[in-house]
Amino acid sequence: MKARLAASAALALGIAIGGSGCAMITYQATTEKYDPSDGVSADLGTLSIRNMLVVSDDGEEGNMVLSVSNAGSEDATLEIQVAGETVEIDVDAGQTVAPGGADEEPILVERLDAEVGGLVPVFLTTEGAEGREVPVPVLDGRLPEYEDLVP
Repeated sequence: MKARLAASAALALGIAIGGSGCAMITYQATTEKYDPSDGVSADLGTLSIRNMLVVSDDGEEGNMVLSVSNAGSEDATLEIQVAGETVEIDVDAGQTVAPGGADEEPILVERLDAEVGGLVPVFLTTEGAEGREVPVPVLDGRLPEYEDLVP
């Protein structure tokens, strides 16, 4: 009787492990964070910066496009330094702003001096977090979603 009970338990365990496939022991790629669009992302304190990119026709002047969310309970300011220029973006607590987009005021970078298709270094800072440099892609208006964003 004990042998039969042990065999049943072993069979149930084998079915449970086999039914789960390799998911119990295999690396899960879906748990990795990635940028699903053309821009890049960064987290800085309570601020989440998403899909940050620069749109430019000639690499001399560009429009920085991004989305910034503030998950904190206090208002925050994101400071962006690019090509010797500094821009500040205020984000209220619990809110998201998307400067540079089609319905928003553009963030013009007048002395971009970057190659279209390349990367431009952008330094991000906010109060209470360590600043970080992020390589941001420079794209042109060939794609329909960016043609209205070219300065």
